[in-house]
Parts: sequence; C-alpha cells; structure tokens
Amino acid sequence: MEAQVPFCSRRLLIVAVLVATTLPCTAARKPHRVVQANTVQINVDQLKVLEGEFTSADEPDTPLSIYVRDGKLYCESDRRVPTGLKPISATEFNVDGTRIQIRFTPDAAGRAASLTLAAGTPSEYQRTGDPVHHLFHEYERTEEMIPMRDGAKLHVVILKPSDITTPLPFLIQRTPYGVDETSREWFFNARPELARAGYIYVGADIRGRYKSEGDFVMMRPLADHKKHKAIDESTDTWDTVDWLVKNVEGNNGRAGFIGTSYPGFLAMMAGIDPHPAVKAISPQAPMIDVWMGDDFFHNGAFRQTYGYDYVLSMESSKQDTDVTYGQDAAAKPVDGYDYFLGRGSFAEDVKQSGAKVLPSWGLFLKHPEYSAAWRTRGVEHALKAVSVPTLSVGGTYDQEDMFGPQEAYVRLEPHDQKHENFLVLGPWRHGSWGSSSRHLGNLNYGEAIGKEFRAQIEAKFFGHYLKDEAGFDLEDTASFQTGSNTWKRYAHFPPQASHTESLYLEASGELGWAAPAAEARTSYASDPAHPVPYRARPIQPTYSADSQWYNWLTEDQRFATERKDVATWKLPVLTHDLTLTGEVVADIFAATTGTDNDLVVKLIDEYPADDADTKMRGYQLMTNAEIFRGRYLDLFTKAAPLKAGAVREYRFGLHDVDHVFKAGHRVVVQIQSSWFPLYDRNPQNFVPNIMKAKPGAYKPASITVFSGPGLDSRLLVPVMGQ
Repeated sequence: MEAQVPFCSRRLLIVAVLVATTLPCTAARKPHRVVQANTVQINVDQLKVLEGEFTSADEPDTPLSIYVRDGKLYCESDRRVPTGLKPISATEFNVDGTRIQIRFTPDAAGRAASLTLAAGTPSEYQRTGDPVHHLFHEYERTEEMIPMRDGAKLHVVILKPSDITTPLPFLIQRTPYGVDETSREWFFNARPELARAGYIYVGADIRGRYKSEGDFVMMRPLADHKKHKAIDESTDTWDTVDWLVKNVEGNNGRAGFIGTSYPGFLAMMAGIDPHPAVKAISPQAPMIDVWMGDDFFHNGAFRQTYGYDYVLSMESSKQDTDVTYGQDAAAKPVDGYDYFLGRGSFAEDVKQSGAKVLPSWGLFLKHPEYSAAWRTRGVEHALKAVSVPTLSVGGTYDQEDMFGPQEAYVRLEPHDQKHENFLVLGPWRHGSWGSSSRHLGNLNYGEAIGKEFRAQIEAKFFGHYLKDEAGFDLEDTASFQTGSNTWKRYAHFPPQASHTESLYLEASGELGWAAPAAEARTSYASDPAHPVPYRARPIQPTYSADSQWYNWLTEDQRFATERKDVATWKLPVLTHDLTLTGEVVADIFAATTGTDNDLVVKLIDEYPADDADTKMRGYQLMTNAEIFRGRYLDLFTKAAPLKAGAVREYRFGLHDVDHVFKAGHRVVVQIQSSWFPLYDRNPQNFVPNIMKAKPGAYKPASITVFSGPGLDSRLLVPVMGQ
C-alpha cells in the first residue's frame, strides 16, 4: 500500500507519495569485518544466513535485497541505494540513520525465511531468492547561482554521473518546493529509471523560493517575450538552460524538462518559446488553468480548503509553512468541516487566519470571476504549437490537477503535424505514477502501473529525444483502462471506436438509454447550513500527516447516497460489460427556488454485493465528477443571478475516462448542490461576491432536475464498440 506523506514530501519527491516499503535514504558507510552495536557482536557467518531477496505479498514489485558486503549487512531495492543495517541482536537490525527496524525470522535450518519491516504499520516479507544487485551510478553534487536576464540569481543543484564518460543530456526540474535535499539517494528514490539511465540532473529553485533571489508570484503570468528584460517562468527557463549548456562540462547540448503539479506547469513553460537545447518536456499533472479546472477553482466554484491551505503554506515565507485547524476542547484535531462551516465565508477564513492577506488570497477575494488576472495565467491560451516533443501525464483520480494534462493534450493536438504530442492517462491520484504500488486506496490493479509507465514510456521518451536511443514506440496515447485493468494504446484520444450516447435521467431514480416520452421531475432540498461533505469526515488539513486528501476521489460514495440532499439515478444491473473511453459530459436541465446554485454531477460504478473482493462489495466508486457554479452559466467573466424557478441548462465536462463497467455492476448518477468544504458553500441567494458573503445571505433552496421532451437531462457518455 502507499504511504500518506505530509506536504514537505511533495516538494522533495515530485510525486505525492511513494511506496511504504521504500526505506529511508542513507548513504552507505564504510563497514568493518566485525560489527558492534552496544555489546552485540555478529560475525560474517551469522550475517550470511540473513542474505536473500525478500518480497511483500501485498506489494510484490518492490522487493528488498539483503546481503553482506565487507563484513556488514546491507539492504537495497531498485530505488534505494545500499543502506547499512546496525545489529541489535543476531536477528534484529536498525536501518542506518533511522528508527526503522528489520526483524528476521529463521527457518528450521537457521536461514532467514522472512523479515518484518517495522516502519509505522509492520510489513511482512518472505524470502523469494538470492539478493539482487542494482546499478547505482555515482553522482557528484554541486550548487550554482545562475544569473537571469534581469540580474536575479537562481539556485540550482546539479547531479553529474562520475562513472559515465560520454556526453550526457540535462534532465531538469524547476520547482517552488526546494531542492536542498537533492542528492544521489534522492534521485534514485524519486525517479529510479531515469537515475539509472544516466543524466545530468538539475534541480532548480524558482524565482523567490528557497535560495533563489527575486519575488515569487504564484503561477506567474506569461510576459511579452519581445521585451528583452521581461521575465516569466519561460524566460527564467531559457536563461537557466543557456547557462547550463555553456558552463557544465560533459553535456551533449540537449535538455529535457520533467515535473509534476507546479513543477509540471514549469515543465510546460519550458516548451513555450523554448531554448534551442530543449528537446523534450514531460508536464505531469501540470497546473494549466487554476480557475477553469485545476487547483483553485472548477468552473467558477472556489476550492476553499485547498485555496486556504496551499496558499498559507506557500506564501507565508520563502519556505513551506505547516497548516493546522487547531484542537477542540477535548484536545482532538478540529474537523475541517466544522472549522470552515463555523467561519462562514472565505473572507472570514482570511480574517481569522492570523496571517496577512497573502497575494493569492487577495486575488481570490478580488477576482472570483474569470478576469484577466486568471486568464493571463491560463497556459492553454499559449499552446499554439508543439514546439518540442511533449509527453503529458495525468491521473483520472487526480485530486488536484486532473484538468491540466487533458486540456494541454487537447489544445496541442490540432498543431501536432510531427506527431510529437503524447498523452498518458492512468487511474492515479496526484503524482502517484511515481509509486511502484499496485493499489490506490481500496483499489487493486493487479500490477505496478506506475512502474510500468516509468520504464516503458517515460524513460524511453527521454532516451529517444535526448540520447537518440531506440525503443520509444508510443503512437499517441497510452491509457490504463480500469475495470479490465489493462493497458491500451490509441492513435488518438478519444479513439475512433468511441461514440457518444445519451444516458437519460428518468423518473423514479432510473437511468435509461432512450429519451423519456413524458416529463419527470426530481427535487431535493439544499441547505447551506448542512452542506454535503466531499468525503467522509473528519476532514484534516490538506497536507497534514494524517490527511485522507490523497485518495478521496476513490472513496466509497455510500456515505452520500442516503442523504436527502443528494439525488440518485441507477441503471438496471448490467448484463454485459460497458466500456466508456473519452470525455463524459453532463447536460442537466435544472431549476432552483433561489437565485444562485451549484451543481455537482457524479458518475459512479456500483459494485455487486457479492463481489469477489470483500472490500468492494456494494462499493460506489466514482469514475467521473465535477462541479459548476450557476452564476457563470452565461459568462465566466461576469456573474449573474439565476431567475428563481426558471429552468436552465447546465452543460459541462466531467473529464476523460477509460473504464469498463463490468457485467453485474450498476451505473449510478448522483446530483447534489454542495461539496464542502473543498468547495465553498453557494449562498443560493445571489450576492456579488460569494467569498465575502455575510452569514444571513445563506438560504435553503429546492433544486429540481427535469427530464422529458425538450428538457432531456442526461449524461453524454463515450461508448466503445456497442
């Protein structure tokens, strides 16, 4: 299973999580023939019986190798450099530099048959063979301050292989999350396939963050590149590459960029007016438009917890700041649901934060609509050419930036005359393609799809464009199809075999493939005083150590199904598999008794009660979901009240999917009008700025969804083959 990690790990690892079985990075120390810890002395023969490869039945793709070298016991894996083990007893050891313990269990002959890794929840490993030794290049680490065109100097850490004599390309990640801990151990841990392939790796602090000079601006807008001194992330990238190519010996004159989330946005910026040396970029879960569908807003609905937590952590200082919701009278952590409900509006969040009005908070409060402040940050508006080969990577369970990679691919595809615009989609949460796990929350995919992607696609992509290596054979799109749990490759996404069909919302909570002949109405009451939680409570700060934020899109939706403020429709039990590949679009006709409204639409795969996997019996798994704020039905740039009682059409995308609803399952659609506190509450009574709404502005409303001739509420679904 995957470990939940706090925010600080995100800035260090590029990915949101790594496998819990991965051991901490510590450099191997020079061993001695006889090892002593306190009064324990263990000879080489005693250590030899502990050697072997040990594999977890739960996560078999991350085995540990234990072996003796120069009289000392070591542990390594494919992404961990050899790490020394200190003896506590003949069968118990501490991992050097940590409090993690490894306990061996011998068989009848005295040889280690299994081990227990005690790091949080103990993990059991069985001996599966002889130890395996992996290739680990030696990397020399240096630091530089690189001058930009306006005089500011930006900090970089350079890792250069000392055991490779041929010229190598640069692999660069620019980040706001700090690069001080960039090292050989870190590189192999974070990106083992690329570290093993051999690159001159560069980690760079962006302007105004950590050791870099200048001012930090969240998702800095593009500048006019005709002005020589104008600066943005694209120009800083250009200047960084130019300096590296000219000043770092042993490079082959080529550079590639990689990054996830904010670094994914920065990788995308490397492809806008690129330096001639930039030959490949892989923006992974990039922030493309933080108002339309990425971090801060979705279709005008403000992401309250994320906008509060992330900005407080990023803009309070040049480094990261921990966020807490405090404790209650019983000294227990305050539930985020109560924390934000008690404060009311986002303006009150800011007022009661104890911090100054941070720059992005100021943008939220001043520009709740899609103004120039947000449009100039929208990278999609600049994607008018595939300037360099681009490998966009996204997760269909990405809780932060699902929109970005899908939108980037769509925007670049019409300009892809050279067939160098590639897309990879998988059932990953934010950045979890960096994991070697077979699981995501309660879901088991049966194979380490992140590891397969990294080895078969990512490493070969950079090898092809930066080193002229053979083997990269992706035509256009690779997608791991859920339900069938198989990799698919398509000449385009969605594939030609996908065609749109309508799934209609009928009377009595039924779904059907034929348009209903008679009008039907389904109503529910929505009360801002009791909003629908977006996930099971309690709700922790986004990046706290115990946060359940990471997997919330895979949570069982039965916690919401029985609520009276959630409307539900179901298809009969499927008699054959139903495959959806492409974008799902909601087309809903609804009215409210208020003058504003949010509409949340969810497409759900309901598992049978007798499913073979006991954890999944009756499980309601979202495959697609999105929100739309009613005040922007006419224009995203200007809010307008809804007319009470008037039927309006809500048509918006629920993102891409590649999923098989298996025979025996049911297709479910849910509609609700709150998703709290991830999204702020809509007062349901029009006010000019929801973020500044007063307590008395929040009013209950009755929402009615219509179906029938002329008002055919439906989901447009991309059906394969049927």
